[in-house]
Parts: sequence; C-alpha cells; structure tokens
Amino acid sequence: MFGTRGIGTLIRTVGAARQAHTLPELPYDYHALEPVISREIMSLHHSKHHATYVNNLNAAEEKLAQAQSKGDISTIISLAPALKFNGGGHINHTIFWQNLSSSGGKPSDALNQAIQKDFGSLENMKNQLATASVGVQGSGWGWLGYNKQMKKLQITTCQNQDPLEATTGIVPLFGIDVWEHAYYLQYKNVRADYVKAIFDIANWKDISARYEKATK
Repeated sequence: MFGTRGIGTLIRTVGAARQAHTLPELPYDYHALEPVISREIMSLHHSKHHATYVNNLNAAEEKLAQAQSKGDISTIISLAPALKFNGGGHINHTIFWQNLSSSGGKPSDALNQAIQKDFGSLENMKNQLATASVGVQGSGWGWLGYNKQMKKLQITTCQNQDPLEATTGIVPLFGIDVWEHAYYLQYKNVRADYVKAIFDIANWKDISARYEKATK
C-alpha cells in the first residue's frame, strides 16, 4: 500500500524539484528488438504510452506546486494517486528500456552467484519470474529486485504502474511490463509467450550493474 508516510515523502520530493520531466531517448532503434518485440509495439509503447505518463506527471506536479503555494492541503492529498500512477509509469518504463538489448549477454559473476544462492540456478529464477509475471491479475509488472534488508534477490509483482522501490523498498533490477499495450499487437492474449521471449533480449549488463549498485 501507498501509506501516509509514502504520500508525504512523494509530495516533499516532488515539491523540492520542479524541473519538468522529459521522455528519455531509447538506447536503440524501434526495430532493434525484433522479432521479440516489433517496431510497431516499441514505437507506440515509447512515443505514446510512456510520453503520456511523462506529460501527466508534469501536469500533476504543476498542480501540486500551485496547491503548495496556496497551502491547499486537500488538493495536495488528492494529487497523490496521479503522482503515484504517472510517476511510477515514468520510473518503470525508464528502467524497462534500459533492461532490454538486442545483444542479450549474461549475468555478471556477482549477480550469477547471487542467483545461484537465492534460486538455485538462472533457469529457476527465470521460471519463477515468468510465473509471477504471467500471473499478474490485470495490468502490472513482474520484477526481479534486491531486498536490502534481507540482503537477497527477490521476485515480486506490482499492480498497475506502482513503482517497486517507492512502494515496497525493494530495489528494481529487471522488470517485465505485462500491460497489454506491451505485447498484445504481437502476442495477442498469450502473455506467457511474450514473457518467455523477453528473456532473449534481457540486458544482463544493465541488470548486473543495478545489482552491484544496490548491494553497495
């Protein structure tokens, strides 16, 4: 849940930084992830869906700034859902684009050792993450993350655009977007095929770097 403490933290953070967010450029062309993800999906997903989250986040932050200047606490509180949804959408997708690469690769030695310790094997981890992602009810995300308190890798899911770290404290390493707009034009209603295929374009260099940063 996004409790009172979380709302307060989010509002203070937004209020302290009123620089407009922008749509990040992709580190590859729209066609680069074919055949796993088509050019059409990538174009719509990035230039339309992600752009909408950015625009709506900026609009919500502008309203927040106005409400703060007036001391309008009721409006400030009412903006929390829009900030969470659109801010989460921006955060999640920014990670997602970096998590993908046509070159794939493999986990670093450090990450591979952690995977072996916490899941037994890379294949077991993939299977558990795939099962969790496919099992998301409605729209959401499947995540491989790092739990700093437990000092271990963890698989979990988030509904809608809930940002993983802000809502659970788990550091996101690799996310699988299972909103229908991420796969439906290509995979129709067979989410499992999309989730299975996405491991072929997992950017393990990026995922490994996120792990090493999280463990410092």
